[in-house]
Parts: sequence; structure tokens; C-alpha cells
Amino acid sequence: MNETRERLLDAAERLYAERGLDAVSLREIVQAAGARNATAVQYHFGDRAGIVRAILARHAPEIEARRHALLDAYEADGVPGGRALAGALVRPMAACLGDASGRAFLQVWADAVNRPRPLVTFAVLDDPPEPAAGGEATWPKPDSLCRWRNLVEPVLEEDAARLHRRFTAILYTATELARRARSGPRTDDRLFTSYLIDVVAAILGAPVSDETRRLADERDAARR
Repeated sequence: MNETRERLLDAAERLYAERGLDAVSLREIVQAAGARNATAVQYHFGDRAGIVRAILARHAPEIEARRHALLDAYEADGVPGGRALAGALVRPMAACLGDASGRAFLQVWADAVNRPRPLVTFAVLDDPPEPAAGGEATWPKPDSLCRWRNLVEPVLEEDAARLHRRFTAILYTATELARRARSGPRTDDRLFTSYLIDVVAAILGAPVSDETRRLADERDAARR
């Protein structure tokens, strides 16, 4: 049973990375996995959201451990800084570029997040657009990303925080890592990773213009 489950996950991860979440049917996953039962995905995972959740859960432990270690070092250093926090967001997931399953995961993750109504929903996405109605997948216990979000908040301008700057950083990171994953494998991802951290640090630290602040005030006033 566990072998079938793993084959289904392998097939779903690969097909979703190649073609996107919306272009792959559960039946195709069953066929690619060589499963005998036509409802094998439903049996093991329930639905598409369930199998996406399982793909994320596959990679979560290593990502969580790496990010917590970086955040431990950041707090021990005691010096607030956007680049160190940007690194804590980027590096744990950039490490997934080193193997085929990790590269597929990065593409699935970006596809799940980068849509008007994200398939993957959790509070640490910093109040993103309204999630899809029903069937959304939840990242399993995103403790490190919650911790990252809380540590970033004091570094942000107040207006940057209300404009969901942390979500912008997460979304940009996911998009760029997926783009890199699609073009891989590469022999060395260090320059790419370092530059991505630079850009994410710039996103977190960019000042909010007077025009943007005025328009945000008008938006908020209209919502009251």
C-alpha cells in the first residue's frame, strides 16, 4: 500500500511539474503510476488538494529544519537585517534545486501559490487574495514560515506591511525558484541563489512611495 502511495506521489509530482496543476487529471496520475485501482488517488489522498498537500508534506521537514536553523542564527546575531531574513526565506527552498523531486516540488508549489485564488492557503501568506472555494490544500505545519513572517514584520515599513510585502516576497521567491527548476539541473546554483536573496531583500526593504501610500489610503477608506 505504501509503495502504491509513493508511486502515485512520484507520478503526480512529475506530471504537475511538467504540465501544471490544472492540466493533469487524477486518472492520468493513476495510469502514470501503474496503479491497478482507478480510484487509487481518491483512496490514498481524497482529491487533488489531498495529493498536492502530500507533495508539499514530502519536502516540508527538510525545508522547516533549514529555515529554523537560519532563523535561530538570525536571532542569535541580534542584528536586524533584511538580507538575512531574505536568505531564511530563499535558501531552504533553493536547496531543493539539487534533485529532480525537489525541482518538481518547486514547480508544484509555485503553481499552487501563484494564482488569483491560491490553491495552497495558510495564514503565513500574509492575507493573500481570497482562496479557492473548497478543496484548497494547506501547507503542513508551516511553523518556520510563521516564525519568518513574525520576524520580518518589525523590519518592514508600516505601509509595506499593510500592502502585503511579505506575500510579495514569498510569491516572487516561488516564481523564480520554479523558473530555475524548469531549466535545471544546473551544476551550480550558488550565484542564482545569492542574487535571488539580494532581490528579495530589496523587495522587503523598498520604500513605499507617496503615490502608493495615497492610493492605499483611498482604497482603505473606500472599504470602510
